[in-house]
Amino acid sequence: MTNLSGKCMCGAVTWSSAGPVTRRLSCHCDDCQKATSSPFTTFVGLAPDTVTWTGDINHFESSPDSHRGFCPECGTRLYFRSAKWPGEIHIHAATLNEQADYAPDAHVKLEDGVAWLRLSDDIPKHQSFQATPKTGLSEG
Repeated sequence: MTNLSGKCMCGAVTWSSAGPVTRRLSCHCDDCQKATSSPFTTFVGLAPDTVTWTGDINHFESSPDSHRGFCPECGTRLYFRSAKWPGEIHIHAATLNEQADYAPDAHVKLEDGVAWLRLSDDIPKHQSFQATPKTGLSEG
């Protein structure tokens, strides 16, 4: 079990989890780029039933059956959840209270990556997803 917690920029939304981490990844897909206005975003995957939230969260359906949560006060992106990854919620690692204790173990969707970014870390790099998403749903 891992004890993790985090919050948005203004502190109106907080989260905590005592469950196991299911993924630690940096996603370079087109949808994540657009959703975060950055070349990639880094997530910590958790089972949704292990996460406790406080505060109001707004949601945006970025593709069918895929939702992104954000703080309505400051706009901080909080998580990505999709029917493609049943049983997981991908919380933005930048919201962690203790970011020094976190490191991704994979870069995924480099096929969508921006041409100017050069990754020099030794973290494994994948052109697509590490695990195949549930079929019939769009990526992102």
